[in-house]
Amino acid sequence: MGDIKRHVDTWSLIVMFMTSVLFVVALFLKGLRHDLLLEAGVFLVSVKLIMMAYRNGVVATELKARLDGIHGVLTQLEGALQSAQSSGSGKGPDKSRKPSISPEGDRSCSE
Repeated sequence: MGDIKRHVDTWSLIVMFMTSVLFVVALFLKGLRHDLLLEAGVFLVSVKLIMMAYRNGVVATELKARLDGIHGVLTQLEGALQSAQSSGSGKGPDKSRKPSISPEGDRSCSE
């Protein structure tokens, strides 16, 4: 139950409980007639929406973890680049080399 509370908020849990209670009440009040099919359809739609909300929460958590990993790698690369530039000759990048694009579309540097 602890895992579901991370991805589903309290109001969604209340809606799940109320939907289940109302379905059981409708089952006893209407009996096994045609109206029960309508009630079952509404119940299944509610369950599907709840499952989708749960899955979206799980995917959002996984996506955040992956983005945090990418951010960490970029921060490390930025730090390495700054330390390489500061430990170099003290001047900025070589501006005498200008990038050019050949007719084939690949980039090369000309001097």
